Amino acid sequence: MPSAAAAAALLLQLQLLLLFSLSTHAQPGFISLDCGGEDDYTDAIGIQWTSDAKFVSAGGQTAKLLVQNDLHKQYTSIRYFPADSTKYCYTMNVRNRTRYLVRATFLYGNFDNSNVYPKFDLSIGATSWTTVVIDDATTPVVEEAIILAAAPTLSVCLSNASTGQPFISTLELRQFNGSLYYTTDEKQFFLRLSARINFGAESNASVRYPDDPFDRIWESDLVRRANYLVDVAPGTERISTTKPIFVSINEEPPEKVMQTAVVGKNGSLTYRIDLEDFPGNAWAVSYFAEIEDLAPDETRKFKLVIPGKPEFSKPTVDVEENAQGKYRLYEPGYTNVPLPFVFSFEFKKTNDSSEGPILNAMEIYKYVQITMGSQDANTMASLVSRYPQASWAQEGGDPCLPASWSWVQCSSEAAPRILSITLTGKNITGSIPVELTELSGLVELRLDGNSFSGQIPDFTGCHDLQYIHLENNQLTGALPPSLGDLPNLKELHVQNNKLSGEVPQALLKKNIIFNISGNSDLHKGHSTIGRTIVIIVCVVVGAILVLVAAIGCYLFTCKRKKKPTDETVVIAAPAKKLGSYFSEVATESAHRFALSEIEDATDKFDRRIGSGGFGIVYYGKLTDGREIAVKLLTNDSYQGIREFLNEVTLLSRIHHRNLVTFLGYSQQDGKNILVYEFMHNGTLKEHLRGGPADVKITSWVKRLEIAEDAAKGIEYLHTGCSPTIIHRDLKSSNILLDKNMRAKVADFGLSKPAADGSHVSSIVRGTVGYLDPEYYISQQLTEKSDLYSFGVILLELISGHEPISNDDSFGLHCRNIVAWARSHVESGDINAIVDESLDAGYDVQSVWKIAEVAIACVKPKGMLRPSISEVLKEIQDAIAIERQRPELRLPPPSIHHIMSKSSPSVDTDSVDLEQNNASFDEMLMHPGLR
Repeated sequence: MPSAAAAAALLLQLQLLLLFSLSTHAQPGFISLDCGGEDDYTDAIGIQWTSDAKFVSAGGQTAKLLVQNDLHKQYTSIRYFPADSTKYCYTMNVRNRTRYLVRATFLYGNFDNSNVYPKFDLSIGATSWTTVVIDDATTPVVEEAIILAAAPTLSVCLSNASTGQPFISTLELRQFNGSLYYTTDEKQFFLRLSARINFGAESNASVRYPDDPFDRIWESDLVRRANYLVDVAPGTERISTTKPIFVSINEEPPEKVMQTAVVGKNGSLTYRIDLEDFPGNAWAVSYFAEIEDLAPDETRKFKLVIPGKPEFSKPTVDVEENAQGKYRLYEPGYTNVPLPFVFSFEFKKTNDSSEGPILNAMEIYKYVQITMGSQDANTMASLVSRYPQASWAQEGGDPCLPASWSWVQCSSEAAPRILSITLTGKNITGSIPVELTELSGLVELRLDGNSFSGQIPDFTGCHDLQYIHLENNQLTGALPPSLGDLPNLKELHVQNNKLSGEVPQALLKKNIIFNISGNSDLHKGHSTIGRTIVIIVCVVVGAILVLVAAIGCYLFTCKRKKKPTDETVVIAAPAKKLGSYFSEVATESAHRFALSEIEDATDKFDRRIGSGGFGIVYYGKLTDGREIAVKLLTNDSYQGIREFLNEVTLLSRIHHRNLVTFLGYSQQDGKNILVYEFMHNGTLKEHLRGGPADVKITSWVKRLEIAEDAAKGIEYLHTGCSPTIIHRDLKSSNILLDKNMRAKVADFGLSKPAADGSHVSSIVRGTVGYLDPEYYISQQLTEKSDLYSFGVILLELISGHEPISNDDSFGLHCRNIVAWARSHVESGDINAIVDESLDAGYDVQSVWKIAEVAIACVKPKGMLRPSISEVLKEIQDAIAIERQRPELRLPPPSIHHIMSKSSPSVDTDSVDLEQNNASFDEMLMHPGLR
């Protein structure tokens, strides 16, 4: 019999073992990585966090943040990576054919002390997930997706930084059970979270683990953001219960979420939500539970109402009946429905209902098409698995997408092939991997400077192989005759190995660069062709070297003799003193380039690409390969310096994919310089009326897409910035097009923050033809002034005409595009304003939609103009009309689903501008306008 002490010790051991077992299995399928963290720990809500060091492909660097006290420990550190062409991946083990929630968070915290908000791409495997755009240093950006694992591992990668450096705070994986979030197309699409809302929440706090066993984060509807959960109907009240709710069906929302709700006491619930990265096809559901004890004669029936979509008002929701009782979950929704960027909806009680509608929770996800990856992905996965300890083999993700591994080059196809492998000097031992012979698209193979041994394998499967570098290894055996069968071979380097035997005659007969020196037992046989080939090679190489040297000498001499002319370089006068404000703001919030950097990048201002009232724009290229546009200030007046300062301070704090990226400034030796990303395709103005290349955009759909991009940029200024930013100089020459013909808004020299969201009293500035007449008369600036300018741009897109014309473009006695277009729209003659150069086949209904919203934008009174969000919705509806087919080919939704795309109407009552503004012609001629 054991002693009492021994029994107690045994009992304690069993208790500790049980505790360890429970803690190990309390979170099955959970991975929680504290990126940049140094140790493992359990947080206050019981989630076990692990350092990310063993999961990340390349080490990157770590930084500690000074964060608010209410943020958790996992946000006190980050891991960041270089802003280069490489992708940096986390790889986690998963269960194949199992659904997971993937969550990544990003808290900038000014870790690099640059105040340059980062912007970079995030991907799952080969598939682009989203672009992470940081616009607040102190608020975490959270991205979530639900994906079906298709392999034993899952990679999340950061790449393609356009500003700042890629970084990450946390990375989490949560395994789902059973059929949660099952979709019939989950092998082709994953779900990206756009909204997960707990309606009727009792505080700002989110609901997550342990209340939600899958650790979904249910955001409180009390948390307000710009254009998110707005337009709330009067009579909306919050209710709650402590009674248990049956939730163990469908997506199993947590009971705590279902115990709160909002009800429409006046008969309706209305909300408007901005959905990031929409329009698109969505998985959207509502969660209902009857948590009020209604009397026997009381009923609650309601329908969904989508503006402009009456077909979605047919199904009637009776929560208690549909759920088969009170305090039970009912979950209707769509598994495939097109939704706009701005989604407005209403639940409205039926005529035979005594109670208003109820809403407990809602989830909306966007379908993201899964990229199948590169054609050689499986082969490369097998290759790197041979070297589990080598750092070069741990980069993770697809070898080509969305960015290639650092030692790999790929083709540009949608499903790329490997073109080049460079593993020079990686200390690799063993035989040459057979996987390399299976890369059918391989053009160049560099394995030199390693310790490969054994024989050279057969590369006849690599039909396109041109360059083979195997020198400085320990390869043995004979040269394979199959090397002579490679039809495109140009270079073969096998020097300094231990090869033996005779060189195959097929190789000696080929006209290639061929080096076999340093292989004492390798012979050319009795053929003299090899000597001839070596001589030919030496002569050719020598001639090439002489030619290269001569060209280099000539270019160097020419470059030294070349002097800038007055036409190509403009030197600004010394900057006017504006006090200490400039240096304090600019140096702390924007990158400051040395003048020498700018001069090197632009080859001393050699290539002029544009000009304006502010200055001259030059093309440049930084040492890291980034192409830039350099704006050199030539207006050294007080106003010119003020616009320069305004643009530096403003652009250093606003970042959006549809605003031209500001890279920094320079102020040295009397030169005031702004540096932007280079926009390869110039201005919208040039593509509407012909620029230097005289290339016009004749596709109506492309013009609509440009309008959509520009509207998104303006919407960010109006609704995503606090306070609202008014551009004040919107025009077609300030909308620039990148190499993919996507539009970005530029030139913020005249931009101004709104005061308390209301009007700003200011000196009238802007461009003739785009200037709001109400602003001109009252000198009271509001965001509706931008709407007037954007309305003119929409009329330009329709007609191709410039805003003001001195010829007879608009007909007799008409000098501006607004009055001309309005007269034709009001008379119903839309064809009279359509650009004759547009390609045939467009739908006239989409043109009408844009014309009507444009006329609404240019109403003389700002209060009658729509918001930019309403304009954006109309543009997106016009695009949908043109495309005619859904963005994604998914099965149609079931009849009981209740969400769809909104199509709000825009008031298009017109008022005669000239009748209400007698001084309009006088305004056009005002000398103070540019």
